[in-house]
Amino acid sequence: MTNSTSQLKAELSAELENILMYWKEFSIDEKNGGFVGQRDHWNKEVVGASKGVILNTRILWTFSAVANQKGEKFGDLRSLADRAYGYLKKAFRDDIFEGVYWELDALGKPLNKRKQIYAQAFAIYALSEYYILSGAEDAKNWAVELFELVEQHARKKEFNGYLEAFQENWSPIEDMRLSEKDKNSAKTMNTHLHVLEAYTTLYKITKSEAVKEALDNLIELFLQKFYDPKNQHFQLFFDNQWNREGNVISYGHDIEAIWLMIEAAKASGNEDLIKRTQDIAVPVAETFLKEAHVQKQGVINEKDLDSGKTDLDRHWWPHAEAMVGLEYAYQISGEEKFKDAIFDIWTFTQKHIIDHQNGEWFFRIDKNLQPYTQEDKLGMWKCPYHNSRACLILTK
Repeated sequence: MTNSTSQLKAELSAELENILMYWKEFSIDEKNGGFVGQRDHWNKEVVGASKGVILNTRILWTFSAVANQKGEKFGDLRSLADRAYGYLKKAFRDDIFEGVYWELDALGKPLNKRKQIYAQAFAIYALSEYYILSGAEDAKNWAVELFELVEQHARKKEFNGYLEAFQENWSPIEDMRLSEKDKNSAKTMNTHLHVLEAYTTLYKITKSEAVKEALDNLIELFLQKFYDPKNQHFQLFFDNQWNREGNVISYGHDIEAIWLMIEAAKASGNEDLIKRTQDIAVPVAETFLKEAHVQKQGVINEKDLDSGKTDLDRHWWPHAEAMVGLEYAYQISGEEKFKDAIFDIWTFTQKHIIDHQNGEWFFRIDKNLQPYTQEDKLGMWKCPYHNSRACLILTK
């Protein structure tokens, strides 16, 4: 059982090395370029699997961010970041209508050319981090170009906020869903959250007034539209006019949002926004502990506040985000219950979420703590970003 900060840091540093070793060994596509599209639960490559832009941008972000913070401690990550950047530019970039494609086939040919704003955001996030590593002006310029595309097409002056998705040529699209499990809503908390983190890093490298204005606006949207002070949750789905659609809350997104909002406000330098984001962090974290964290049994996934139906599965990524969000709550409040919860969640993660046989983390486990064998170890949504980022932040 992990019970001290020094032990936690040592174990997370070792786990970061394990994660990087996995992605170095198993993600590279030597045959077709870039990175393989899918490995199953048993870590067997799914030959012919398509390649998603979310996986590729998160790989780029991970190798860049670890290299930026840890230098050469974990070996040569720069070459892998260069590979990820090169493939993103060569295969995912739309040279006709601009932006990045959603999905390629195994050979690198466009399969789904839709312009998902979530994907543009991750490209901005990854390119900005890669620029810090490489100093490549073309990466920075591309990030700015994507920012301008998102602002031009997705941000709506009439009601504010960002629409979810568009056709290849940026014309309207009927089905805007990010995945099959999502509502077909015009505006979602999830997409706005990742635009927020992308603009945070973009502002750090550009100090652009346009980016700062957009970043401050996003923070305000989270404080005024997404955050519900009555129950200390963030609402997920809205129509174009900000009418709520459903009442499902995601515990992972709740706890992830509080620290990303604080970092966005700090990057902006707006003292009022720093205070307001910090003011809601502890209430959200306390609600998270009451509703989502189960002592010695991890973090449950989500709940419909109208029906009371609860998803008791334990997904890998909320465990990573929980440790970071709770650390921010601890730093603000000094309350030991947050630190104790971090130790407990990490101990559970080591025992039940990390796959000690085949490497990396299980995608999700059920309420009986058994892994779902139909889920991927590497795939469109199974990436090294949440867990490596948590390790990075908590080992600073």
